[in-house]
Amino acid sequence: MNSIKLNNIVKGQVTGITPYGVFVSLEDDYSGLVHISEVSNKFVKNLNDLFSIGDIINVYTTQLWLIKNITNC
Repeated sequence: MNSIKLNNIVKGQVTGITPYGVFVSLEDDYSGLVHISEVSNKFVKNLNDLFSIGDIINVYTTQLWLIKNITNC
């Protein structure tokens, strides 16, 4: 996770929209979730009113979780 740092702004592409947040594809094959409570200082009823699949948005990294994929051989 060299290119993604905590407390930075990175560009991402919206890949999914749910009632609770927006899924975003980040650089180097990382992905993230922007929770609906973090989208705006104002009340947001429907994220589809603000975002569309494919939108390029700025994402502020507040938490980083590294999940290791382990495959049994």
